[in-house]
Amino acid sequence: MRDDITQDLTGLNTLRLVSHAARYFRLDSEQQLSMVTQCVQRAGGRIYMLGGGSNLVLREHLLRPVVHNLLKGIRLIEETPDAYIVEAAGGEVWHDFVATCIRNGWYGLENLALIPGTVGACPVQNIGAYGVEVMDRIASVCTWDLVQGRPRSFSAQECAFSYRDSLFKKPAGQGYLITAVRFRLPRQWTPTISYPDLKSDPELVQNATPQKIFDAVCRIRQAKLPDPAIIGNAGSFFKNPIVSAAQQSQLKTDYPALVTYRQTDGSYKLAAGWMIEQCGWKGRTLGRVGMHHRQALVLVNHGGATATDVLALADAVIASVRQKFDVTLEREPVLFD
Repeated sequence: MRDDITQDLTGLNTLRLVSHAARYFRLDSEQQLSMVTQCVQRAGGRIYMLGGGSNLVLREHLLRPVVHNLLKGIRLIEETPDAYIVEAAGGEVWHDFVATCIRNGWYGLENLALIPGTVGACPVQNIGAYGVEVMDRIASVCTWDLVQGRPRSFSAQECAFSYRDSLFKKPAGQGYLITAVRFRLPRQWTPTISYPDLKSDPELVQNATPQKIFDAVCRIRQAKLPDPAIIGNAGSFFKNPIVSAAQQSQLKTDYPALVTYRQTDGSYKLAAGWMIEQCGWKGRTLGRVGMHHRQALVLVNHGGATATDVLALADAVIASVRQKFDVTLEREPVLFD
């Protein structure tokens, strides 16, 4: 591992933003982790960690070192009476890992099929879709302490998971490189098809097997969301905001068609895409970027865009939603600046 390699990152982020790293490190083996620590020390503790590049907004010129996690490996490490404990390395492609689990009879992740990114990124964002969040399946997260230069494992509870958030998005958790994630997948599997798109899928009405749910989720996502290989995007660009019951009640009075989801603590999650569409942004462009014509929650790069273009559009959308609904949206992707 060298510390003087430059790298064009335009093809390594799904938004396809023009970006260049002054110092790039390719992490292929756990034997290189001590060298990553040395890199961190030389950089004064300030580095970027790159996985699949699916939840990032990259500035044009990155001066901090970029460590690209390409660690590989999937294994069943334990069978208990009620669960399979499966470990996947941080650099494994998330969707491929889910497919591998299905093939091996390790069920419970099928609702999360086709989410872009790597296994190492999944706990950072606490990815979720179609009624399942990954925190419900994580047993522990294996990391490398970049400051101390040694491994450290975090239990699911220590990860402090919440909606699209975790310890690893906060300053206290950003000194750890995720080397692997261990999942607890139930031996007695039950389908999760409460999400409207799944509940209404004719293939799942009679016999909702893990494979059928996996296939249905792939069909739904492909119909709704653009393929990053065809047009640059990072999936859902904004979080679905969570508001109090009182604010939800007022919003439903003013906007009866607003889609809301009650949370266990009595608060409500709002459909950000619906609000963005009501503000007239669906299919609308601003310079080299725009909101997708089929899904208003997805910001797309029409070619040659930079982080400046993306942030300008994001700010405009946030301002529109705040003005109309008195709700402030938050970006999902992390900014590398």
